[in-house]
Amino acid sequence: METLGDQPMVVAQGRQMKNFVPLAVFLRRNPNLAAIQSAIADTVTSATGLASITPKTNRVIRTEPVAMSDGRIHAVHIWCGPSDEEPPERPIPGPLKFDVTLAEGTGTVEYFVNAGMDAATEPTTGRALADDMPNRSLNADEAKALSWSIDTAPGRTYSTTWDFTDKQGTFRRVGWCARTMMETVEDGTEHLIARAMNLVEEVSGAPQPKVNLAHRILDGMSHPGVHRAIIDLNTWTPLKWIDDPCPYFNWRGRVQLHPEDLGGIAGRMREELTSGTTSAILRLPGHDSDWIPLHVTISRVELDGGITGGLVSVRLPTADELGTASWAGAGQINS
Repeated sequence: METLGDQPMVVAQGRQMKNFVPLAVFLRRNPNLAAIQSAIADTVTSATGLASITPKTNRVIRTEPVAMSDGRIHAVHIWCGPSDEEPPERPIPGPLKFDVTLAEGTGTVEYFVNAGMDAATEPTTGRALADDMPNRSLNADEAKALSWSIDTAPGRTYSTTWDFTDKQGTFRRVGWCARTMMETVEDGTEHLIARAMNLVEEVSGAPQPKVNLAHRILDGMSHPGVHRAIIDLNTWTPLKWIDDPCPYFNWRGRVQLHPEDLGGIAGRMREELTSGTTSAILRLPGHDSDWIPLHVTISRVELDGGITGGLVSVRLPTADELGTASWAGAGQINS
């Protein structure tokens, strides 16, 4: 039961995702509805698992909270059954919090495990959206998730299931649900926050990832040393890496361009994008606070619902390209 809205919503039954179904609709005329609603409310308040007996049917209700690392309860896992039975082993949801205003996310160990990531090596804070979008794969519902990250608004809910090959090389089916809302952060300002969960779904047999025409085209256009991504054209922020993430610059958070590039080169590129493709050498933030010159090519791409993003290719510039760059001293910067 997702508990971040005005009423509890069913987002999964066992390992099968549900699209934010109100509890009263899901249970219909179940005589235990009131007792279950009370158990959910008590679990959110206490932030601890509870067990109670229903007054009408003499069944036991067992709950477990799903808590984010900041203490916020994202959901309540609930089971109702005969008092002499133990509930089956439950799938563990993985909470995630993403500050859309800052473009920074925070993950939990459970989240990383469900996504097939190594929790010991993944950054738990300061995560970018592109950290959590599977690269080298495409899913039908990703376009909606990417468009919502550009056209941001509170009060949205999102539920989907993705098939992908995880970072360990294992085929994985994972369900996701998320809700956007305005929250007051530590400095007293209002930020748009997306609170999400993931859940490993059942995979029967030995399925293989689907490879469609879009996959084949993207794979055929890959080149060594070139790193492609979908970006937000308003902020230049990578939203999803199509190839392995570019190692040359710091792409997490709100990507900043060199101040001298903002009005000149970047302005010219924005104008050219209105009618096609643009390219230039831009100075992007390095991992050690240095500015790194990179050759950037961008094309417009429609994502979902008329929202447009950019398909960008990033690579190291050649010596000749550096020598003809429009900003002073370009040829002397070490690539």
